[in-house]
Amino acid sequence: MISQINSAIGSVIWGAPMLAVFLGTGFYLSARSGFFQIFGVKRWLGTTLVSAFRNRKNKSADGSISQFSALTSALAACLGTGNIIGVATAVISGGPGSLFWMCLSAVLGMMTCCCENILGIKYRVRDFSGKLKGGPMYYIENGLGMKGLASAYAVFLTGASLGMGNMTQANSVAQGMSGFGVRPVITAAVLSVLTAIAVSGGLERISSISEKLIPVLSAAFVAACFIIIAKNSENIVPCIKTVIKEAFTIKSISGFGLAKAARYGISRGVFSNEAGLGSSAVIHAAADCKNAGEQGMWGIIEVFIDTVFMCSVTGVAILVCGVTGRELNGAQLCAAAFESVFGKAGGYFLNGCICLFAFATLIAWSYYGRCGAEYLFGEKSGKVYNSLYVAAVFAGSIIRFESVWGLSDILNGLMAVPNIFALLLLGKEAVDEIKNADAPKHIRRIDSVSRKQRVQRDRSEQNL
Repeated sequence: MISQINSAIGSVIWGAPMLAVFLGTGFYLSARSGFFQIFGVKRWLGTTLVSAFRNRKNKSADGSISQFSALTSALAACLGTGNIIGVATAVISGGPGSLFWMCLSAVLGMMTCCCENILGIKYRVRDFSGKLKGGPMYYIENGLGMKGLASAYAVFLTGASLGMGNMTQANSVAQGMSGFGVRPVITAAVLSVLTAIAVSGGLERISSISEKLIPVLSAAFVAACFIIIAKNSENIVPCIKTVIKEAFTIKSISGFGLAKAARYGISRGVFSNEAGLGSSAVIHAAADCKNAGEQGMWGIIEVFIDTVFMCSVTGVAILVCGVTGRELNGAQLCAAAFESVFGKAGGYFLNGCICLFAFATLIAWSYYGRCGAEYLFGEKSGKVYNSLYVAAVFAGSIIRFESVWGLSDILNGLMAVPNIFALLLLGKEAVDEIKNADAPKHIRRIDSVSRKQRVQRDRSEQNL
């Protein structure tokens, strides 16, 4: 009964109207910016990837992290099973045309993520320990003056971190390791210890791990996909034609067509890059940057790498192999594509990638949830949350809670409601920050604390 209730609620939250809201918000912000993600490609590429290797420091004296570390940490949270199994699931459920709609939603989502990051920087604060904190909670409270709505977002964020960001990822690692003959209880114990070590060091340690793991892991996975595509190069052009045809055909012979392709392509794209959920703004708010508009451009490259590039490469690698006609689930379809070229070693390689991507997602989401908990209950709740998070890792590795999966999916979707509401109201000032990104005097770093925290600080000083 619980599963049925979750399914009914989830179908509304992740149904066609909500997906239309995601697209509509992305289009609105894109139009306001003059489609900056397309026509300003030279500018945001130069600001992000070109400059990334000039400033590779992991943290600064004030506890912030580098912009490159913020990017890799945010990518760690969204890269993972969604880029591998999620893409395969979209192809199975929506047909080849789903890849087109996945990329289209990502192009619009690039501006959504950009504006989230801008607002995250503009309204960020310093807590009592001097660390930078930001994200939708802060720009909803300080930008809109809606403390209740900000608290609701923090509740959804904390809940989603324990479910979608934790237990589902831990379960993916356990299933992947079982392919190597490792028992789930062993995986649970080792994964819990590794997670405890990572989260105990805060964002600095999480970003340090992500900065080393994500570029190497992504490069290895993409290289393997390119080898698969090269081995089946004669199918590339027919594959692209099929993707475009299926994306616009009302009803194809295969039974897919426009409706299913759009539905599954857009939903899988949102699941993959998280644009509209506001989660990546939590990490980007801790970046050492001079300008809010500049940091927004790192959100553009984040969505581009995650979905436009990696999801497309994964999808094409699956389609050119000709394995889509079989009765397989998402994980099996990916494995079949890799094994068609690399043999059994391909399956082992894929399992390894899934495990490492899931682990990266797991530790990055711990920071999201901790920030949500600390917003709700104060800074001291962070240690309690970390203990609960590690316990959830162990539980998720050995037991599959179907009702928890459904509930966490709902919480993940609910994050978008207050966040998109704030983006629509604050979108104009976010876009204005992009226009002023090159002005050296235009520095909107919010190093002060929130109004409530200032009052508490003043009272403490008076008592002293």
